[in-house]
Amino acid sequence: MSPTATLQRKQQGDIRSLIEQEVRKLPNSTCGLLYLYCAGNLPDLEGHVNRFLQTLSGVNSEIRKDETTQTLAVLFPGLALDAAHYQSLLLKQHLLDIKPDADPKMTLTSVSQVPSSQMLKTLAESARLSVTTDIQIFTDDQAENASRILIVDHDESVREFLQIRLAMQGYETLEAVDGLEALKMIPMWEPDLVLTEINLYGIDGLPFIHHIHQLDVKAPPKIVVLSEKRVEQTISQCFQNGVDDYVTKPFSPVELDARIRRCLH
Repeated sequence: MSPTATLQRKQQGDIRSLIEQEVRKLPNSTCGLLYLYCAGNLPDLEGHVNRFLQTLSGVNSEIRKDETTQTLAVLFPGLALDAAHYQSLLLKQHLLDIKPDADPKMTLTSVSQVPSSQMLKTLAESARLSVTTDIQIFTDDQAENASRILIVDHDESVREFLQIRLAMQGYETLEAVDGLEALKMIPMWEPDLVLTEINLYGIDGLPFIHHIHQLDVKAPPKIVVLSEKRVEQTISQCFQNGVDDYVTKPFSPVELDARIRRCLH
């Protein structure tokens, strides 16, 4: 394969199947796999990525595009996770140099065998739905088996703390800043648990919880409320409306870990 050999023809069929086919061509070899979605709508994203990758000396790559979501999958044959991460950082900076508000969302892993369809779906969805500017890195176990937790809170510092804490516990996380955004993300990402404040913008409290239960999903997520509200009536109403647990702020991280584990297992 020549350096940066990129298929130019329009891809047909399921992108997950195409990626599986490409990995099968690389027996006993590690392959970096990056999913990229530009929330800032960078025109000709595929062209920009292709031209940049061609400038990387000695780096092979293949690009696949999901025409429906406009998400790109970039394969780095022969690259371990750390090397693929470095190339991804260079690519991210290049896209920001072209368009400062490109807002590239990236998820990255490295595989040594054909990844499952579920793993590829997880990586693609995490890139498209991410609200962080950091490259999200997944190990095989994380992408395959980690429980999914959607964090819903208008406070950025709270979201950041919870994301770091939950990632350390081995959970896969996404974040939403309000109830309306969360209600869009749940059917698309299908989290196992929603960890939410009930003082939210747009829609909050019991109506928000009610709408979660009405969503058309295979398995309704568990709901844990993490809130400043300490009114006994509010807490009681939450449990009556299907909340699995209620934790008041300020909270003990260790206690929160235990309650989440109890809900998920």
